[in-house]
Amino acid sequence: MTPTVLLAEDDRAIRDSLDRLLTLEGYQVTPVSDGIEALASVHKQRPDVVVLDVMMPGIDGLAVCRVLRAEGDNVPILMLTARVETSDRVAGLDAGADDYMLKPFEAEELLARLRALLRRAAVPAVSSAEAAVEPDSVTAGHDLIEVDDLRIDSTARRVWRGGEEIQLSRTEYDLLELLARNAGIVLDHSTVYDRIWGYDFGPGSKNLAVYIGYLRRKLDTPGRTPLIHTVRGVGYTLREP
Repeated sequence: MTPTVLLAEDDRAIRDSLDRLLTLEGYQVTPVSDGIEALASVHKQRPDVVVLDVMMPGIDGLAVCRVLRAEGDNVPILMLTARVETSDRVAGLDAGADDYMLKPFEAEELLARLRALLRRAAVPAVSSAEAAVEPDSVTAGHDLIEVDDLRIDSTARRVWRGGEEIQLSRTEYDLLELLARNAGIVLDHSTVYDRIWGYDFGPGSKNLAVYIGYLRRKLDTPGRTPLIHTVRGVGYTLREP
């Protein structure tokens, strides 16, 4: 089936350029110019993925993202932003975005990230009954990963540390599961980029380091022994203390 993309971008030149690019790549694109149109379009016909500019008139991209997540819509969202500060990127992810890209960006990288989001969105959804289980009463057949006091139910895509559930974005979860399944093994940058994003963005990319930072802030809170370690010049590993 042809993947559908909602493209919300107020800059006409960028919007038209992305519309042409995505259409040529086989996507069915619905282009809109502001947040109000974006929400109306999603409510009318839910797309497979959303490409959402942060700075838009009326309702901005962050507000659109928050509304969709508050409504329980888990449609994959890739945010586009010209803001380079880490705090701005954190705001986008905290609003519920699955990934972000800084402007200007390379077309190949954007397409690779969209493919990765669509692959992860294809993971079968977990029923509300399955999602209601506690970490110590997981139903039979669930795939569990445990490293020290970290527990991951990969069937329900839920994470606990020390009995406390940790809320992660789709990308954060996928990265953590990859590290946990390879606990004690140092994964180099290229391997992680290929497995998570489906594309090696090269040595100059900071995307992986940013997501590692997000995971550390959520998992390695004060009073807890760090689980995620950097091996300089190589990559990252998750291991018991």
